[in-house]
Amino acid sequence: MRIVAGEFRGRVLHAPGDRRVRPTADRVREAWFNILGDRLVGARVLDLWAGSGALGLEALSRGAKHVEFVERRRNSLAILRRNVATLDVEDRVTVVRADAVRHVREFRGAVDIAFADPPYSSDDAALLVTMFREQPFARILGVEHRGGTELEGDDTRRYGDAALTFCFAP
Repeated sequence: MRIVAGEFRGRVLHAPGDRRVRPTADRVREAWFNILGDRLVGARVLDLWAGSGALGLEALSRGAKHVEFVERRRNSLAILRRNVATLDVEDRVTVVRADAVRHVREFRGAVDIAFADPPYSSDDAALLVTMFREQPFARILGVEHRGGTELEGDDTRRYGDAALTFCFAP
């Protein structure tokens, strides 16, 4: 897995060896960032279900100001911290060990962009969109989910088995 563009373009990221972790495919990640474009420059980003940190680190590479990573699994956190150290961006990130849904429920603030890549086997993608509609915690929420699942978002794009749904704060 590599950073696609920006300051860290081409840098290799480590991935968790856990079969329960499904990294975002390079094609989907590249499409995600092409859609966001210049909105990343100077952005405060929240990366939920961060895994290896690939989404948030790509955001930093493309000009985000700060990323808060939220991950619950110990193995993923170790890989995430290793990737942060490899890119030497400790001063531009916050790593939180927490359940992503609980973190959003308790989140007191707002960010510019929130990424979410919950397990396909859960209902967390739909729950997160509902939570966003009730109390927006970002200007833009992007959620990766199974392609056949419909979410109540503002814009959905499909990429094979995966889909990206975007929600925009009013």
